[in-house]
Order: sequence, then structure tokens, then C-alpha cells
Amino acid sequence: MESSSNTAAAKAADSNSSQAAASGAAEDKATVPQNAASTTPTRISRPARTETVKGQIFDVGPRYVDLCYIGEGAYGMVVSAQDVVRNTRVAIKKISPFEHQTYCQRTLREIKILLRFNHENIIGINDIIRAKHIDNMKDVYIVQTLMETDLYKLLKTQKLSNDHVCYFLYQMLRGLKYIHSANVLHRDLKPSNLLINTTCDLKICDFGLARIADPEHDHTGFLTEYVATRWYRAPEIMLNSKGYSKSIDIWSVGCILAEMLSNRPIFPGKHYLDQLNH
Repeated sequence: MESSSNTAAAKAADSNSSQAAASGAAEDKATVPQNAASTTPTRISRPARTETVKGQIFDVGPRYVDLCYIGEGAYGMVVSAQDVVRNTRVAIKKISPFEHQTYCQRTLREIKILLRFNHENIIGINDIIRAKHIDNMKDVYIVQTLMETDLYKLLKTQKLSNDHVCYFLYQMLRGLKYIHSANVLHRDLKPSNLLINTTCDLKICDFGLARIADPEHDHTGFLTEYVATRWYRAPEIMLNSKGYSKSIDIWSVGCILAEMLSNRPIFPGKHYLDQLNH
């Protein structure tokens, strides 16, 4: 990563001259309909070949081959694969959400939002793969741009230069401005949800907890579920979860900035009271 510090510095310098234009450009504004969850995505491919990775079957062929394990989380496994059509490596996230309604809702929410977003600092969806017949659909595969690492892993291995911190912060805020312009709250910003590649490009990911929140409507009782990893959670969520705004994402960005500067979480609470007392 240190080999790319010159690249980061150059990009950060270039960004200063273009920031004013970028902030007002159409690409930094998004519109997500209030009925986003009712629209069916159109980018669907149908599997015709399977591969097995760490005991998990991936029905993603014949277009996606040469699967390699990347990692896994609460909702499924992520692998890299070769896209034989575009001749490039991609990331494929296998999600098995149908056993729990909450998982289904989060998966659908993320797909609907990302299909409508188009911004270089937000991870996009290249393809969605599902079973040919609805009766056989147990898994969903989301194909996305392959990013080599994330900010959490990066901070565990090295201290960032000032140029890296400035450039990563700029990209975070640029992506967040686009998200908020669509009246969407991310609600789970943290280092592991900020993907980074070898040229220091940053993309915000994981919109499973995101919500559309129109400031002209009363959302009391609507924004009540568990949000954000505790260390990056705004105080108003812990004190009064019945009402909050886009500021909760700004708080998370501030926590991430402090962590980039010090290489440690600024509010590492073990529970609610410990978190508030830090």
C-alpha cells in the first residue's frame, strides 16, 4: 500500500482542484423512489455450471469461473472469479437469506438501493444470479467490482500517511453526499464497509441496514431497528432510537477519521454505558 502513496498524494491534490465541480455535478446526486422495494431488478443471469469453494456450492457458471475464496460474514461467502465475457476478475457474494425474513428484507433492500446508485465511490452491482425456477431458489449471487482490501484490514497492517487519510476521507464524504442526496441513510458505516483497491480508490459497501428517509415525513417508529456497529454509533441512537437523521452517518465518518489518524478506535465501548462514558 505504501507503494501507492505517491498515487494517493497525486489524486488528493487533483481532487482539491475538482472538488468544487464534483460537489455540484449531477453524478453526486441520486434519486431513489420511495417505492424502491417494489421494483424488480432486470440484470439477471441464469447459472449453468457449479463450482465448490470451502464446501459451498456456487452456481455461477459458465460466465464466472476460477473461483477463489476471499472471506465470509454473517450473510454468506465472498469469492473472486474470472468473468469470461469481460475478461476481468470480479467479486461474487453468495447470500442465503431465505431462512429468515429479516435477512430477506436486508438483501432485497441492498439490491434495490444499489441498482439505483451509480457513483464511483459506491460499490455497484454488475450482475445478479439466481436459480432458473423460483421453486429452486435458495441462494442469490451478487456480482460486484473486485476490491483488494478494506479499510479495517489496512489499518491493522500499517499507519496511514496524511495523504492517504485526506484522500480516503474525501472519497467517503463524496460517496456519502451522493447517498444522502437520495434521502438514504447508510446506518452502518465502519472501516470494514469501506472497500479499497491497490490504487487507493474507495467504495462504500454493505447497504443491508440502509433506509430511505424522507425529511418531509414522520418516520417515528420506522427507524427503530439495530443500526451500526457500536463503536461507530451516534449517541442519539443509543439514547433515543425513535428519531434520527443523516447526521448519524456523519458521526460514523468522524469516528473513522479519528481511527485513521490514531490507528485505534476512538470509542471502543464494551456495552451501551461503557460506550457513552468514553
